Amino acid sequence: MTNKAVTHVLFDVDGLLLDTERLYTEATQKLCDCYGKQFTWDVKKQVMGKKEPESAKMIVDMLKLPMTVEQYIEDIHKEYDTLFPTVPLLPGADKLIRHLHQHKVPIAVVTGSNTKSFELKSANHKEFFSLFHHLVLSGDDPEVKHGKPAPDAFLVGAQRFNDGIEPSKVLVFEDAMNGVEAAHAAGMPCVWVPHAEQDRSVMEGKTELILDSLEHFKPEDFGLPPYDS
Repeated sequence: MTNKAVTHVLFDVDGLLLDTERLYTEATQKLCDCYGKQFTWDVKKQVMGKKEPESAKMIVDMLKLPMTVEQYIEDIHKEYDTLFPTVPLLPGADKLIRHLHQHKVPIAVVTGSNTKSFELKSANHKEFFSLFHHLVLSGDDPEVKHGKPAPDAFLVGAQRFNDGIEPSKVLVFEDAMNGVEAAHAAGMPCVWVPHAEQDRSVMEGKTELILDSLEHFKPEDFGLPPYDS
């Protein structure tokens, strides 16, 4: 084993456990189409993982949309209400979470989503999310003062295990650059499962491992119980 041995695990949700990033793009582009704008990967990669008010402001400003941030949020939520309840789990997510839960490895969710958004996305996956020790919905969690890439959300996530775990023993799974930066700032090792278009060299030195899919993760590489053969 060459990676750091860990005892606890924190998971982002969007684009990692749930295939929502595709839906975020679809909803945002549909709104942008009304104004002849393109929601490009260059814009998307900068807003991924941030709290909604901040990401909304960035989109409005960067694309010069003729609307207020408040109007943007209201309009985009109409799209989310339709799309989010249909979202599937991503490959490898169900197997990994059930494996860790079965072996009593403490696991938790740390997402930039707020409560309403998370409830929409998890509507058809309630049993799956019940396997986690706790959920940090940093979009409206009063203890998370700053969204990713600040470390606040992951530090709160670790504290809520209530066992005094050291950050270095908490493994983070992320798909977004902002999330990787947050994990690094929190002093936590990170497995990065980036978008196919993402330049992987930009996070050099800030991740323990980069994967194309959760399907390729080997728990024993981080001192966790291996899958049954």
